Amino acid sequence: MWVTNLAALVLLAVSESAATAASAEKVLSNHATILANNSANLAFSLYQNIAKDETVENILISPVVVASSLGLVALGGRASTPIQVKNILNAAGVKDEQLHSGLAELLTNVSDPKTRNVTWKISNRLYGPSSVTFEDDFVKSSKKHYNFDHSKINFRDKKSAVNSINEWAAKSTDGKLSEVTKDVEKTDGAMIINAMFFKPHWDEQFHHKMVDNRGFMVSRSYTVSVQMMHRTGVLDFYDDKSNTLYILSMPLAHKKSTVVFIMPYHLESLERLEKMLNKKQLDTWMGKLQKTAVAVSLPKVTMEVSHNLQKYLRELGLTEAVDKSKTDLSKMSGKKDLYLADVFHASAIEWDTDGNEIDVSVFGTNKLKSPKLFYADHPFIFLVKDQKTNSVLFIGRMVRPKGEKMRDEL
Repeated sequence: MWVTNLAALVLLAVSESAATAASAEKVLSNHATILANNSANLAFSLYQNIAKDETVENILISPVVVASSLGLVALGGRASTPIQVKNILNAAGVKDEQLHSGLAELLTNVSDPKTRNVTWKISNRLYGPSSVTFEDDFVKSSKKHYNFDHSKINFRDKKSAVNSINEWAAKSTDGKLSEVTKDVEKTDGAMIINAMFFKPHWDEQFHHKMVDNRGFMVSRSYTVSVQMMHRTGVLDFYDDKSNTLYILSMPLAHKKSTVVFIMPYHLESLERLEKMLNKKQLDTWMGKLQKTAVAVSLPKVTMEVSHNLQKYLRELGLTEAVDKSKTDLSKMSGKKDLYLADVFHASAIEWDTDGNEIDVSVFGTNKLKSPKLFYADHPFIFLVKDQKTNSVLFIGRMVRPKGEKMRDEL
């Protein structure tokens, strides 16, 4: 009898293990795959619109999270709004229900901490004026697909509203994101807020003790003091001599995603590089990467960046939902009493040394002979690219890290 029971337990354990493995390697549905592939186009379009704004220094956006926010707008909108959302997402052929289920599937897949082994806290909230009541069906559907909370707030009491928003964001990110906004300009519309904290977990960690203070050149006349972390390893690298820039790809733990750095040889405005950025160019660069010995130095800092994406999304084609005179978000509230006043997209990303143990087998071998130098002491562009789904999880630039001014350069 005990032999029979033992055999049953073994079969159960094997079947559970197989089910777990199958679940971990679950293939995306066709519509989720379309949305994943198109996230790169959204990433570059939105990035370049933001980069044109001369008041913006650091940039940090998550295209897959922005896509989810757009999905929420489509869920609550009538008339041309859902069509405009699909056009921005290059998903005109995707049915409404597939749009919502596909976006939910994609974001759930790429933000799973177990299969991706990263820290990525994502909190979303839709705020409405105190005079508005959200429809029950909309609340249920937006929670189901996009994990959005809903709240009414008295925007006319600006100080209280700002404090409430920032306190919620800080609590949602365990204190990592301290501020979403300093002011609420529009007091009569809906506000979408994404509050995120992302911490890459490197496939091979940086040396914890090899961290020192260095200078990061913001401009020729302005240098700030930052901590810099260092490691040497065999990494995917390409020296684009014709465009005088380096491409470095550093895998994250489990190698399901990678951070791609794009950095000019020397200190310069990133405008030249940004004009090159598109999906085709990224694919070209990725295709030229080769395993290379690289000595890497990166700023060990936390970037906190908040963008109000409303005007940038309008420029990409979301014209109806943001216009008080044309909007129809009646699926949100049952009335035409709402328009999209703000879309705050706020993130904190922590560049740290943490990761898996270093592969020491390459030390003392020819594999690390004469390493290339990737010394990130001046502005650069970066992407977090998901290898499994081909989606872009983050895109940004570091122009001015936190740090005290060191000195004026000649």
